[in-house]
Amino acid sequence: MFEIRRYTPDCVDEWNQFVAESKNGTFLFDRRYMDYHQDRFRDHSLMFYQDGRLLAVLPAHVDGDTLYTHRGLTYGGLVMSPRLTIVETLALFRELNAMLRFEGLKHVIYKAVPWIYHRLSAEEDLYALYHECHARIVARDYSTNIFLGAGMRWERVRRRGVVRAQRAGITVEHSDSFADFWRVLSDNLGTKYGIRPVHTLAEIELLHGRFPDNIVLYQAVRDGQVLGGVVLYLSPPVVHAQYSSATPEGKSLGAIDAIYERIMHHDYKDWPYFDFGRSTENPDGSGLNEALVFQKEGFGARGLCYDIYEWDL
Repeated sequence: MFEIRRYTPDCVDEWNQFVAESKNGTFLFDRRYMDYHQDRFRDHSLMFYQDGRLLAVLPAHVDGDTLYTHRGLTYGGLVMSPRLTIVETLALFRELNAMLRFEGLKHVIYKAVPWIYHRLSAEEDLYALYHECHARIVARDYSTNIFLGAGMRWERVRRRGVVRAQRAGITVEHSDSFADFWRVLSDNLGTKYGIRPVHTLAEIELLHGRFPDNIVLYQAVRDGQVLGGVVLYLSPPVVHAQYSSATPEGKSLGAIDAIYERIMHHDYKDWPYFDFGRSTENPDGSGLNEALVFQKEGFGARGLCYDIYEWDL
């Protein structure tokens, strides 16, 4: 029923246009984003055609005998046309599995796109994973998000943070210069967790240059000094906080509270969802960071699970 083709660079325009018009694709699946770290992954992305019409794409890579969808992305899975039906999706996964077995692969690790990122309902893949692939959940990560239209009241500690920031003369600015904030972020992650940001400064500057309307930096500034910042990933209908960090002084003065007050109550108040992202420390979603969750829940955020599935071919 489907013609399955491997993605090649000469398909880039067709791929990107399809993602932009799909019902559950975001700019993370645009090849200009995906391919910034293509040297780290052996790409095995697939395109699914029916009667010459592209109905789905699968961002993926191969490591050993396993297909992943996709370890280099926060979420992944099948990106679908609004025209794709559930019956066709079941057939698609049957034919995908047959092709992967023929290629000698043994396993699939599958990340799904969380439902808040869907522009239309798009969980046909989850139904197919269970009934066609007999997939099992092997990891469940925990994120927190806000329905911005619900008007959840901030906890007092967060409201007081905004007042402290205002009294201290902190201003919140939109910026295209990431260097000062990256020093704050890197120092915090290195001191607290012994890790570095997922993206280097050069990488985030590259991606911002490619997606200036999707990757946005807000900074809290006092007397010309950056005390904190938040990097947003904008994927309608979701405002996602990709990075958030402040100096010790910024934390004491409520710098992050001031930034989120502008984002949630002013600049993006009409967007449906705000996603803080994961609050766990281990790849399988274990190790809940309770202090981090407490901070996010103080803004009115509540739980959203990011699940990872596996099945044997």
